[in-house]
Amino acid sequence: MKLSREIDEFCARLGHSFSRPELILRALTHSSLSSPTRADNQRLEFLGDRVLGLVIAELLLEQDQDAPEGQLAPRFNALVRKETCAEVARSVDLGAVLKLGKSEMMTGGRRKDALLGDAMEAVIAAVYLDAGYDAVRGLIRRIWAGKADTVADDARDAKTALQEWAQAKGKGLPRYAELSREGPDHAPTFTIEVTLSSGEAAQASAKAKRHAEQEAAKKLLAALEGGSA
Repeated sequence: MKLSREIDEFCARLGHSFSRPELILRALTHSSLSSPTRADNQRLEFLGDRVLGLVIAELLLEQDQDAPEGQLAPRFNALVRKETCAEVARSVDLGAVLKLGKSEMMTGGRRKDALLGDAMEAVIAAVYLDAGYDAVRGLIRRIWAGKADTVADDARDAKTALQEWAQAKGKGLPRYAELSREGPDHAPTFTIEVTLSSGEAAQASAKAKRHAEQEAAKKLLAALEGGSA
């Protein structure tokens, strides 16, 4: 089976040449394009999620041999969550070769975190089935390297940290309000404001509401801890 030039170029970016090209074709096929003769990537996604988890858990244990489970767990979650998988997918331009049905094409499916994250997990499974654990382990460590190096800082849950700070200071629970939603329906931008009962507040914008909440909490927490709020 011969792959298209675009998929060959994607495999080059990925750093893996498939001996079973049908695996990568399936990994790149979203359920919106599936048919009785064309399998989608959902089963591969299921497998890839587990393979990714094992490789990341192993990597974190190697990176910090003294960290307790309580520190490792949030780092693990930060590295395997769908948003991170989508970011890695964008780093290898997976969206350019993702095979979508017309409905998903019309609503910007190539840019959606959920579709990109699922497809990245499916690609991981395809590499695992094509070449085994050592091959996929090397691939994951390479394309996740930048995120793994900084995960100790990124793993902190800003909303939880802000809530704990506010309650410890007797300021009650932080309140989150959506100030605006702009842009097309398929790719909106949310602006969120977080406020404490004592009046301190911060705002942030992001493509997903939960990301905007986290960024607003992070900004406010940084100001509070720095003594400037």
